[in-house]
Amino acid sequence: MDSLPGRPVPPTSDLATSLLCVRSLSKRFGGLLATDSLDLDVWPGELHALIGPNGAGKTTALAQIAGELAPTAGAIHFGGVEISKTSVPWRVRRGLARTFQITQLLPEFTAEANVAVAVQVHRGHSFRFWADVHRDRTLRQPARACLEQVGLGSRAAALAGELSYGEQRQLELAVALATKPRLLMLDEPLAGLGPAEAGEMIGLLKTLKGRIAILLVEHDMDAVFGLADRITVLTNGRRMAVGSPDEIRSNAEVRTAYLGEE
Repeated sequence: MDSLPGRPVPPTSDLATSLLCVRSLSKRFGGLLATDSLDLDVWPGELHALIGPNGAGKTTALAQIAGELAPTAGAIHFGGVEISKTSVPWRVRRGLARTFQITQLLPEFTAEANVAVAVQVHRGHSFRFWADVHRDRTLRQPARACLEQVGLGSRAAALAGELSYGEQRQLELAVALATKPRLLMLDEPLAGLGPAEAGEMIGLLKTLKGRIAILLVEHDMDAVFGLADRITVLTNGRRMAVGSPDEIRSNAEVRTAYLGEE
């Protein structure tokens, strides 16, 4: 059963300027505080990177924003509406999409059918897709457009399980784009990619930048500093710093604690 919809909140300076506004977000697993009073804003059209060492709480934060984990405390607002207690499907239908560190595709379906499933689910007809996606032109045409957008137009008929790993990452992004996101959350999109594939993915993200807000978790610092408009640094679930790439690069505390420099 779907959760109750989010409730509108009074406008403030943060909510008026932010597409995503996270305040005092905390997540506790027993004695472990994985997210510790996190504040985070993502502006419309911004590419905002969330970085930090392993175990800093980046993926846990994404999971709470996406609705996969319920926060222990704090609030998440999206488009001026509090969504902290809404379900994953509710958030997806309103413009939140996420990719994962490990691809989550239907390997026995073609690339086109994987995207067509996402198109149909976004339209709210999720109970008939096993038959429909293979023959419904109203699903296949937007699916093909998403594949073209990520450079997989020529691979539409290939089974997802037979694509290269880099192509699977591209396909996962096409699936996310098929839900027409206002905010795209990417969890290590360059993980496992070779130099050529990583370059293609970076080029693709550059084409999306400014058109869709992106919250990026990535360990490739060259990519992060080359792509991000702003960067938030996490350590032990807490925000250490937030600023432009130049501000983060010159932050002495960040250089010592995260970048490993004295």
